[in-house]
Amino acid sequence: MDQENHLASEEDVGEPLVIIGQVLLRLQQTVILGISRARQRVLQGLTVFSIVILLLLIAAFLYGTFYFSYMPKAAFSAPVYYYYRWVKCSCKGPIIRHIFYEIPLFDYRTDCESPSSFWCSYPVANVSLMRSKNHALTFGQAYRMYLQLEMPDSPANHEVGMFMIKTTCFSQGGDKLASSARTASQLQKASSSRFGMLRYQSDLLKTLGTLLFLPAFLSGAAEQKQVVDVELFSEFVDDPYAPSVTVVIEVLSSRVQIYSSQLYVHAHFTGLRYLLFYYPILSALIGVASNFTFLSFLFILSYIRQLLRLQQKPEQLTTNGHQPEWNDVNNQPGKEKGLSTDTAERLGPLQTDPTDLSEDERHLQLSSNTDTQNQHALNQEDMYQSKAA
Repeated sequence: MDQENHLASEEDVGEPLVIIGQVLLRLQQTVILGISRARQRVLQGLTVFSIVILLLLIAAFLYGTFYFSYMPKAAFSAPVYYYYRWVKCSCKGPIIRHIFYEIPLFDYRTDCESPSSFWCSYPVANVSLMRSKNHALTFGQAYRMYLQLEMPDSPANHEVGMFMIKTTCFSQGGDKLASSARTASQLQKASSSRFGMLRYQSDLLKTLGTLLFLPAFLSGAAEQKQVVDVELFSEFVDDPYAPSVTVVIEVLSSRVQIYSSQLYVHAHFTGLRYLLFYYPILSALIGVASNFTFLSFLFILSYIRQLLRLQQKPEQLTTNGHQPEWNDVNNQPGKEKGLSTDTAERLGPLQTDPTDLSEDERHLQLSSNTDTQNQHALNQEDMYQSKAA
């Protein structure tokens, strides 16, 4: 009686311990499963983030490559240094006379300011359109070319009045590509002539301006000068077959006074180049987003194709791998029958061959075998406890 009570008390104590052990085991499995899932999610997130960053970098690189290859240089400037070139006036040039024709003995010109002089000279400057042995102008792009003159506000320049500026572009072989004659006065028109001069100021206005800026004039912070802009070409397009390499600028006045001069070339953008230049941020966002969308689409298609290929490989292996086995079985009927007979004899009348079972039946059989083993272990444990008691 006492032994039975002792066994009952031990069973009452052992059952909670078993339950607690099972709960702890399940809790441990749940924690391990949660940690593994969290680790997998973190790895997946890092992988997706890395792929997105890589695609963004590639999209930005593609847009930058397109921008710098498609967009020409927006502005180009070069200093202009003048020198005097002496030429002979046409009225004094010796001429070889013939019965049928006349040949001038020297090179001459007919645009001299003073017809009475034998020699005349104008300020001339040669400006190179090459930068680091490369052409500064893009072929097919229209450019606006103008000359900026810094001139003293002197009586001599006011007496000169309007003066012409002639510009000629030359290729590498010395061929003349384009020529323009401009004056520094009128507003821009469709014709090739421009009028220009220093802006008029009355004596009273000059006196008041001098008195007002007298401290700046005395300290050298300001000068009595004017800046005159003369447009040389409104839409200059360089020829790709004979690109311009030199611009010759000639001021057709020997009495004009110039402090300094600068040649400016600005690109006249239209269409897509206009949007890319004047709206760079919006264009960059649209371009990078378009490239990113296209690259993402390609990546998703490649990923889906890879998944389908991986899913097809096991099926191919299964079909290709089991086909020869069934062929071998069909080719060896006697051996298969012998093996099946031996297996049936070993298993007995109430057992089935595991090779004849389907996958679900095998899973059920394995689970039943596991339950049987667990029940057998519990029975052995109870027997050991009863013997110990």
